[in-house]
Amino acid sequence: MIEAGVGVKEIQQRIGHTDINTTMNIYAHMTANMEEKASHQFSKLMKDLL
Repeated sequence: MIEAGVGVKEIQQRIGHTDINTTMNIYAHMTANMEEKASHQFSKLMKDLL
């Protein structure tokens, strides 16, 4: 769900965790796809600043 763009708060509510830290610790690890996307976004940001 995180890769699909669903917010962590929405995931927390759907799963039923009372503490968002529980949700983050279990589900918010960075996937390879998210890591690559973040890298591309960072590179684009750096190029736009120059």
